Amino acid sequence: MDDADSPPVVTVTFNPAIDYTVRTGPLADGQIARTDDARFDAGGKGINVAGYLRALDVPSVATGLLGGFTGSFIRTRLDETDIAHDFVSIPGNTRLNVTLSTSDAEYKINHDGPTVDADAVARVIDRIEAHGPETVVVGGSLPPGLDISVVDAIADAGGWETVVDVDGTALARLDATYAACKPNREELHEATGLPVETVDDCIDAAEALRERGYERVVASLGPDGALLVSEATYTHVPAADVDVVDTVGAGDALLSGVLAGWVRGDGDDAALEFGVDVATCVVSTAGTAASAVANLVGTDDRGVQPR
Repeated sequence: MDDADSPPVVTVTFNPAIDYTVRTGPLADGQIARTDDARFDAGGKGINVAGYLRALDVPSVATGLLGGFTGSFIRTRLDETDIAHDFVSIPGNTRLNVTLSTSDAEYKINHDGPTVDADAVARVIDRIEAHGPETVVVGGSLPPGLDISVVDAIADAGGWETVVDVDGTALARLDATYAACKPNREELHEATGLPVETVDDCIDAAEALRERGYERVVASLGPDGALLVSEATYTHVPAADVDVVDTVGAGDALLSGVLAGWVRGDGDDAALEFGVDVATCVVSTAGTAASAVANLVGTDDRGVQPR
């Protein structure tokens, strides 16, 4: 592929899903709850990031593994929303993940996904190489049959920089060198064993994680906003004061905004600031619809707090 045609970012989702988000009134055991407030989204961390990047005018291609009627739905939905994709087909059905929001609680039910063999990973790497990206983002859980070594295999397979958004135990086990990782607060603790009660605690934990082979750590801290720790800087951006409608995709939105900032040449402070803007738009909107962030293209209006 011509360098001029190469997207700056390829995202990898080994275990994508249809995200089914439904809102109801209060639930009671044995009673039927009815609603007309439901939506289906093509989901998984890499797919979400690709969607947000498209809305932010950053070219990207989503790849990974899809199978069955649920995989077909995701391909169709990506086509309908004009998200470029190049997935490997596998046996079995891609997952269906459910978020149930009531007037007083939110419940999440995630499927494990189909069993996958190592040959599928080699085919994913071939797809990445064909697109020649500058950055590869690997996100989400792994399906049965694969272990965390497949993420290291992607990081070591080409000249691209690799960014990971996986759980804390996986972050602690990865051996390759990574351009960045994107834990949340709980994952910072899982990866390091350090306390994360305060923002300063989280900065210390992020620094400990960075020393394990992550050039930058971008951490989402919920109501405390987000922070970015690199060798050169510690930056914290507080959360905006908005009504939270739905937390689905918030971390993916944060990472997408940071990536968009880096692609357009922003420094870490400005990139994190923009990432929080993107995440703020997403938590104010139901579901993972990327259209919520399109009006942020070209904006830069929040203040950051360097440490």
